[in-house]
Amino acid sequence: MTKFSDLSLNPKVLKAIAEAGYESPTPIQAGAIPPALDGKDVLGIAQTGTGKTASFVLPMITLLARGRARARMPRSLVLCPTRELAAQVAENFDTYSKHLKLTKALLIGGVSFKEQDTLIDKGVDVLIATPGRLLDHFERGKLILSDVKVMVVDEADRMLDMGFIPDIERIFGLTPFTRQTLFFSATMAPEIERITNTFLSAPERVEVARQATTGENIQQGVVMFKDSRRDREATEKRKVLRGLIDAEGDKCTNAIVFCNRKVDVDIVAKSLKKYGYDAAPIHGDLDQSQRTKTLDGFREGTLRFLVASDVAARGLDVPSVSHVFNFDVPSHAEDYVHRIGRTGRAGRDGKAIMICVPRDEKNLSDIERLVQREIPRIENPVAAKSTKADDPKPETAEKGDEKPKRSRSRSRKSDDVAKEQPADVQEAPAVSQESKSEDTKRGNRGRSSSRGRSSGGDRGGNKVVGLGDHTPEFIGLSFKERSAAG
Repeated sequence: MTKFSDLSLNPKVLKAIAEAGYESPTPIQAGAIPPALDGKDVLGIAQTGTGKTASFVLPMITLLARGRARARMPRSLVLCPTRELAAQVAENFDTYSKHLKLTKALLIGGVSFKEQDTLIDKGVDVLIATPGRLLDHFERGKLILSDVKVMVVDEADRMLDMGFIPDIERIFGLTPFTRQTLFFSATMAPEIERITNTFLSAPERVEVARQATTGENIQQGVVMFKDSRRDREATEKRKVLRGLIDAEGDKCTNAIVFCNRKVDVDIVAKSLKKYGYDAAPIHGDLDQSQRTKTLDGFREGTLRFLVASDVAARGLDVPSVSHVFNFDVPSHAEDYVHRIGRTGRAGRDGKAIMICVPRDEKNLSDIERLVQREIPRIENPVAAKSTKADDPKPETAEKGDEKPKRSRSRSRKSDDVAKEQPADVQEAPAVSQESKSEDTKRGNRGRSSSRGRSSGGDRGGNKVVGLGDHTPEFIGLSFKERSAAG
């Protein structure tokens, strides 16, 4: 078996590796480190969790052990797609270079430009950055890339997926043509071949696993979920997630819950907290200090559930993640490989469970085609319970009963009013009209006001509605009679 001592690394680097507790390199490290030390371009392809970061950090530190950086002119450059991955690379650099006098700078968003400028002005051996922030410093005249000797693109396919192609091409154009270039990624889509053919010179291709494979030590499953009603899908889906977590019991020591959208990340995290689960969100819109605090809590074990967007799917190294829950089926099949690669790391067993709604079945088929295996279907743990507790019929019936209830209420109110009033008042309008018509026809002007008062204002003994027993005399007159009297 190959050991790190067989790889011609700097003795001080080997000492740091031993202190970190490592003896033997992983397959990607054993394949990539020798050609990198020889100064060759390297194209490394391996699934997540196999140690790609050390594959370029260790030879880079060895190559930079001699020499000194000049102000604003870094000697090496590492490009990462996300802030978290860049911070992780910086941690690896600190771990393996502690016996060497090498300096580094971390250029990521959410951190003061002034602090970063101070580091760059002193001169750094290793510059670790996200493309956007790197170009910001360059455009401000704070950075010169003409002395870069080693350039690394980590998670290359993700860089391209996130739309960094123009930035990457521009950064390559700012670095010397004689630089050494290292590309590392978990997947290698056909369009990336064009990029590597453009920017890499006769690269040594190191592929230790079939493209887009998932670890055999990760148990996978998918719940085929259909909501009882469209407007209840999100609520019922979150209930399924809680049921899956509860079904795992104590085996689920911690987990990452992946959502496709940032807004869903916040909603799912709040929902889990509401029901007593220790959860916190992480996505690109959060402040960097908050993202760092959340990740640190998850790594240290003080936070059990990390609800994340794909910003956390690539390259984050938390060795002891027991479960990954895909609340949404990822839109890109490759992202599934990266997501579930957060569990089952360093030879541990892991479990990945996904929730699939009918509209995501096509994406599920794409994933199964990519990984060349069918993901086992598992039973919805709350299906029967949900059907019983969330039956829409009672609510529909209740809503349907609202109008009749209001109608009956009004009817009862009318009946009560009718009971309080004399029976004759209930039909007063029709009788009054009839009485007025008869008075007009007969021209009976002899009715006295006293008769009107005693009889309620008409011959039939019916009262005129609204006037009680005190009906004025003129009301009993017809229009013609009143005109003649005038």
